[in-house]
Amino acid sequence: MVTAVSSFGSFLWELGLASSKFRDMAINFALIDYQQLNARQKENYNFLKVSAVLADYGFVTMRLSDDWQGADFIAQHVDGVKFLRVQLKGRLTFCRKYEGKNLQVAFPHKRHWYLYSHDKLLRRVQAENENGSD
Repeated sequence: MVTAVSSFGSFLWELGLASSKFRDMAINFALIDYQQLNARQKENYNFLKVSAVLADYGFVTMRLSDDWQGADFIAQHVDGVKFLRVQLKGRLTFCRKYEGKNLQVAFPHKRHWYLYSHDKLLRRVQAENENGSD
C-alpha cells in the first residue's frame, strides 16, 4: 500500500532510508509557485497533473510534440478499447477549430480536473441557449 507523505524526509522515513548513513544522499525539494511559471512550463505541469489523475482511472498518456488533429496528448485505457484525444486548457473552453474532431478537453479548476467531450457539451450549451434555459 502506498501512503501519501508530506515531505521528502517523510518519504525517506517510509522507505526506511532516514538513518544517518542515507541522510547525506537526500535531495531537498521545494514546491513551486504555479503562477511564477511561464506558459510552456504551465502546460508541462498541467499535462503531468492530469496524467496522474487519468492514471488512477486506468489511462496511460502520451504527449504529442505538436497538436495532432487538435490534440495535445492521447490517453489509452488499459482495456485497449478507450482511446482519447485530449486538448489541454487552463479553463472551460469552446473553439470552432476543435469542432468535429472528437476531442476531449481537460482543464483544472480549484485543485480538481475536469474532462469533457468538446462537441457534446458545446451542442448541449447551444441547445439550452436556444431554448432560453438558464
